[in-house]
Order: sequence, then structure tokens, then C-alpha cells
Amino acid sequence: MIALEKLTKVYGQGPSAVTVLDNLDFSVAAGEIFAVVGPSGAGKSTLAQCVNLLERPTSGSVVVNGENLSSLSEEKLRIARRRIGTIFQSDGLFSRRTAAENVALPLGYLGVTARESKKRVTELLDRVGLSSRANHYPHELSGGQRQRVGIARALALRPSILLADEATSGLDPESTTSITTLLKELRDDLGLSILFITHEMETVLKVADSVARLDHGHIVESGRVVDLLRDASSPLGLALNPVRVPLAGGLDEAAWVVSYTSSAVPTDWVTRLSSALSTPVSLLGASIETINGSVVGNATIGLRASDASAVVAAAAALGLDARPGVLAPVPASAAPDAASDAAENAAPDAAPDAAENAAREPAEVAA
Repeated sequence: MIALEKLTKVYGQGPSAVTVLDNLDFSVAAGEIFAVVGPSGAGKSTLAQCVNLLERPTSGSVVVNGENLSSLSEEKLRIARRRIGTIFQSDGLFSRRTAAENVALPLGYLGVTARESKKRVTELLDRVGLSSRANHYPHELSGGQRQRVGIARALALRPSILLADEATSGLDPESTTSITTLLKELRDDLGLSILFITHEMETVLKVADSVARLDHGHIVESGRVVDLLRDASSPLGLALNPVRVPLAGGLDEAAWVVSYTSSAVPTDWVTRLSSALSTPVSLLGASIETINGSVVGNATIGLRASDASAVVAAAAALGLDARPGVLAPVPASAAPDAASDAAENAAPDAAPDAAENAAREPAEVAA
């Protein structure tokens, strides 16, 4: 496992000093994928450099399998770094080396024999599904394939930790899915601890067990992905699965946003909620899916006049959190229909009155 204990990184000194990471505390267990998300400038890149000790932290510790790497000498640190494999944002492959030669690089630096190196490279390329591309150069591979070569190279020295720094950035959706699937397989098969740094919320849902949000050098929120998604008050949970823009409801309906807070939400909750409140329930929008084997999500519903406390209580009984929402505006195309109806209803009475008044005026003048 890997643990960060009060990790701090400061650049500069005195009044001009800038604190990029401030007392970070979190750990990634063996067999866990822990994602760190955050906006540009949050400190994600510096975090990655401090985790693999390319940048020495100003204070605090990076502990891998019980050993504090940040206190090691440079010589010992070079050996300890073998426990951490890094997958970079760009694949970082050497253009004049084949896929197999790129994977073999770390082994060559350690003086592994050619025979053992070839055996290990063959095993790794087969593991990432690229055994048939061993002799291809980077320009002959797709973006997803190049990243797979990068993953194979990161595994060459049999690390216990994988650091993925924006590993899916710039990949198309299909390639992103294939990479996240591969990482989960490696996690399960090898018992790896994976620290996955990204800005892509949808990718977090595909790959992570836990997630933390980094903002201006601070961890502002963290937790298990499913727990955050089931906490209707969690800003990070809402960012991971935002409420979609709903359909327009009826003119006499109020909007409510309901969120899954339990694993026991019945599939027919709309029908049950309608029965409990004795009023129709309109489903105006929803984002519900299965994450890590658990059903999570939210939906926007339309309700006719109902007591707010009754709505909250009825939803809670079904494992749902209910809060007032905002309906989409009534489409402009609906307005003419309403106006026409009003005019049509008024016309039969108004027209005879207007005709009667018009007929009366000339008669009065003539008289």
C-alpha cells in the first residue's frame, strides 16, 4: 500500500513562497484504485511528482509498504522507486524503438540478461493484449495501444504501486474504456495499489473505488465513490453524477430531485411514490447506473401540489433523498396553444358584444 502523511510542497522562500500541496493525508490500500480529481492548478501534477519522489516534498512522508521513501538517500531511493510504476499522460515511448524494445528499457538499465528480458517483455505484452504488435514502432500503433505499451513498461520491474498521471487524457471514449478495464484487471490479478490522477469525472466512475478532490493544494472532500454518490449533500458526489437538465413538466407541477441513498431502492419506486402521495408522478429526467456493483443516481420528477414534508418522508421510506428542484421552462411552442385556447374561449362572448355595440352606435347618431 501507499500512504501520504502530512505531505507538503512549498516552492520558494519567504514572502514569495507558494504552497502547492498543504498537509495531504490519504492512503491507497493493496487492491484499491484511488482517484484524485481537481481543476487545473489544483496541484495534481506536483502530487504525482512527489509520490514518485521526482520532487522531494518540503515536509511529510510518502510511505510505501511501511517504508518512508521521502527519508531515503538518493542511492536507496533509486532502488525503492522500483516499487512504483508510472503511467504518463503521454505514452513517453521512444519513437525509434519497437514496442518490445520500449518495454525492455527498465530491464536493460538493471542489467537483466537478454534471455530473461525477452521472456518478461513477451509476458507483459501478452498481458496488455499486444503480443502481435511487439515489433511495431509507436507511429504504427493507435493512441490506446501506445498507452498499453506504457502500462507494460510500468509493470516491467514488478511494482506494487501504479501511478497513473492523466493516463487517459486525450484518448477517445473506446480507448479510455479499454485502458480503465485493463487497469482494473491488473489491480485484481496483481493486487496493485493504483493512484489515478485525472480531471475526467466520467473516467473516475469507470475505474475508481475511492476518490478525493484536490483544490488549491488541499483535499477538500474524499470517500468511497459509491458513498459519495449516495450522499445528496456531497459536492463531489454531485460533480461525479450531476443532475441532468429535465424535460418541461406540467404547468401545475413542482420539480423535485430524488437521489438514491440506499441499496434497497425498489425498481418500481415511481409507482410506489405516486401511491404513497396519492398523486401522479412525472419522470422528467434521470441518470441511474450501476457503479462497483451498486445502483446509484438521481432523477427529476414532477409532482402536483403536495405537502413538502410528506414528499420527503415518502421518498425516504423508499431509500431516496428528495429535494425541491427546478423545472425546465415550458417550450415556446406551447405558448401559442395556450393563447389560442384563451382567445377561442373568449371569442364567442366577445364577438357578439362587439357587433351589438357597433350596430347600436350608428342608430344612436341617426336618432
